[in-house]
Amino acid sequence: MEQILIYSDSLSWGIIPNTRHRLPFHERWPGVFEASLNAAGKAVRVIENCLNGRRTVWDDPFKQGRDGSSGLAQVIEMHSPLKLVILMLGVNDFQCTHDNNAWLSAQGTATLIQTIRQSPIEPGMPVPAIMIVSPPVISNPRGSIASKFIGAEKRCVGLAVELEKIAKECSALFFDAERVTQASKVDGIHLDVEQHKALGDAIVTAVLKKLEL
Repeated sequence: MEQILIYSDSLSWGIIPNTRHRLPFHERWPGVFEASLNAAGKAVRVIENCLNGRRTVWDDPFKQGRDGSSGLAQVIEMHSPLKLVILMLGVNDFQCTHDNNAWLSAQGTATLIQTIRQSPIEPGMPVPAIMIVSPPVISNPRGSIASKFIGAEKRCVGLAVELEKIAKECSALFFDAERVTQASKVDGIHLDVEQHKALGDAIVTAVLKKLEL
């Protein structure tokens, strides 16, 4: 059985827009992804490591542990051997506590790739393939999280383009979630249940085209 690690934030954790509730595993995209692979005859176990508020390489001034680079090497070591690591981060880099643009956020993802490839895995275990998933574009943040993301829709412009550049430079796989779904109309950031389904199924197709599972 192959193992795939999903390293992400609240979009993959499955927060229900404008609430503090969570979708069940089979409805959030990592669960859809695993079920679709298993239905296709692929023996795959999906490991979720998704934390609300996680950035690529920046701290949250109000909550500890949101720097995605902190402890990542140990996460890789802990779950090895891994066939694939899927990185879907960046949205929280544009919270109002940071003055980041798309290029800076993408450099954060590049740092995560380097960390994964330098992780202290056991001798003989494979260095996993990496897929960068660019999240849906932030669109007019509203509801309970609006104040956190004031101006984020402007700061995030061009993220998919910059992440695709990083993927090419780092020989990583790339998928743009905006190709199959937009951010929820409820809060402009997260995903509704139908959007989780669309994303999970689309990433299955993308992975199977690029990797032998």
